[in-house]
Amino acid sequence: MKTKPFMNAKFIISAEKLSQCPDFALPEFPLLGRSNVGKSSFINGLGNNKKLAKTSNTPGKTRLINFFNFSNNFIIADLPGYGYAKVSKEAQNKWQKYLEEYLLKRKQIKTLVQLIDARHDIQKNDYQMREWINAYNLPIITVVTKTDCISKNKIQSVLSYVKKEFDGEVFLFSAVDNRYNDKILEFFTQQ
Repeated sequence: MKTKPFMNAKFIISAEKLSQCPDFALPEFPLLGRSNVGKSSFINGLGNNKKLAKTSNTPGKTRLINFFNFSNNFIIADLPGYGYAKVSKEAQNKWQKYLEEYLLKRKQIKTLVQLIDARHDIQKNDYQMREWINAYNLPIITVVTKTDCISKNKIQSVLSYVKKEFDGEVFLFSAVDNRYNDKILEFFTQQ
């Protein structure tokens, strides 16, 4: 199936924990990644709407699970970023507990999506997240973001590096243009 380079997307609701999550039958794809890896830009790029998910230069702004419906085909759940966040240890522990419960018990989840920043080597907390996911044998793909911020010659070496480090499918993404959207949307709509 040939998809459009973007879909009509809308924000549905925010939830702090599993019991507050909306009940719908569409396949769900949670976004995992360090703070400031480009999760909001990824949502906005696929939805072709720069105002759909709030972007910020300040890491750690997402504090809830934010649900976005893409043309009634699938749901993307934007999760709080791991790593840097100016919140108390107590708040971080609460997030971790709620997110683990969501990731392990949410029946609508089809595949987790871990975002990696093309400009940097894979970070320690990226590896820790992947180890946790693999320990529970959860399905996952990797999306390399911010490819527009590196030279065209470097894109292939970054892609090879990420494929070597992380198993499963790896997709490229650019918030500046839609050239990679087709493959990503095709994956989401075929789950």
